[in-house]
Amino acid sequence: MPDKLSSHHKLILLRWLLLISTGLLVAGLFLPMLTITQLIVISNEFSVISGIIELWKAGQYILFMVIGCFSVLIPFAKIGLLFKLLQSDEKPHPIKMKLLGLMHDYGRWAMLDVMVVAMLIVTVKMGAIASIQIHPGLYVFGAAVLLIMLTTQSTVRLLEQESAPSDFNPRSNNSV
Repeated sequence: MPDKLSSHHKLILLRWLLLISTGLLVAGLFLPMLTITQLIVISNEFSVISGIIELWKAGQYILFMVIGCFSVLIPFAKIGLLFKLLQSDEKPHPIKMKLLGLMHDYGRWAMLDVMVVAMLIVTVKMGAIASIQIHPGLYVFGAAVLLIMLTTQSTVRLLEQESAPSDFNPRSNNSV
């Protein structure tokens, strides 16, 4: 019985972590991340969302899609799946476990990679005539990314522990 209680407490903690990370993600998407100052007079402040919108306005549709998918859509899909997996004490369906395993194994660095690439693109395009000032939005977004990764990893471990040995393991390569 103490194992079940311990597992129940872990489930509650994971739900809270997921709720906090969702709030951080939303805030991180809209808070200013950086200010680009060109020639000391012209300043532009960007958040993830405003940067994505600027990519659309500039006709950079592929970058718009890539950064929009990896920085906005995929994180919210991942959060939605995690909420679904953590909403009940029942064993999750094998398809959900396989999807969670794929998201955990292959998508763990997706948001960070895209943000680094986006920052590099902005920095390279600006060259030596601009300076970049970092704002709290970058740190909030980074904290959200790390907390979502931690919550995903902890959820996978918890669900693997609760599954019987004969049940589906999302990390095994011999699953159907």
